[in-house]
Amino acid sequence: MTAGGAGPGYDLDEPALEIALRQQGYFADEGLLTAVHLGLTLHRPLLLEGEPGVGKTEVAAVLSRVLGRELIRLQCFEGLDSGHALYEWDYPRQLLQVRAAEAAGPDAGLDVGRLYSEEFLLPRPLLRAVRSRPGAVLLIDEIDRADSEFEAFLLEFLGDFQLTVPELGTLRAAVPPVVVLTSNRTRELHDALKRRCLYHWIPFPDPARERAIVRAQVPGLAEEAATALVRAVQQVRALPLLKRPGIAESVEWARGAATLASAGDSWPRALRRALGLLIKDEEDTVLVRERARELFDGG
Repeated sequence: MTAGGAGPGYDLDEPALEIALRQQGYFADEGLLTAVHLGLTLHRPLLLEGEPGVGKTEVAAVLSRVLGRELIRLQCFEGLDSGHALYEWDYPRQLLQVRAAEAAGPDAGLDVGRLYSEEFLLPRPLLRAVRSRPGAVLLIDEIDRADSEFEAFLLEFLGDFQLTVPELGTLRAAVPPVVVLTSNRTRELHDALKRRCLYHWIPFPDPARERAIVRAQVPGLAEEAATALVRAVQQVRALPLLKRPGIAESVEWARGAATLASAGDSWPRALRRALGLLIKDEEDTVLVRERARELFDGG
């Protein structure tokens, strides 16, 4: 089945897409796989919510490799405005051009129109995505950190993938970008934005999938060690922590513990010593260490 709307490089059915993602080291469950496939097929922006560390941002990175497209990232933050997201004029170069014209004398003249040509335009992520001829994967990361005013502006952009530069006119994407928006749900997003997108909540992975992820990312890790580590991670996440560890922390913990174990530590001791790769808060560390025997020794 072909999904032409995704642009060059996407002619995969759902099973083939799953294989392509796995080849890039991303193990999507059925729900996420379906969401990605439908987003590409129906030409809809994909809005991914979930706790930090469940692999939302990585979806865009993997898709850029699978589709053979450039990854363009817009990192959202409080106070983000259209200037940061769309374009800016290169004012220092414009000023130099003005001074050069003044130094050349009144007869040289100054082409004011040239000051606002593409020569002096600094494209930001949204304009870069619009101008990308092969097409791009546009990652709008942590949209919940931006103000609601920017969210409203973004809603308009997602409608037709075009933007207006007053000095240059309206610019429309020749190849619509594949858009992935992520949110950690620090605030509720507007219903209008959710309606524009295909929505999917990414939960923490089940033990089997997390074990597959860890073993793929840490070559040589024994099945028994991976099983013990994932069991500990799952139990840690069930504790009343301030910040539950994500998949990236699981992988780093596995790498650190494997390094210590290769130097002679037992696996439970290696897990204890490498705990700083999994837990990133003092209160959480104290809580986990209080349960260390149960978590790391299988007690």
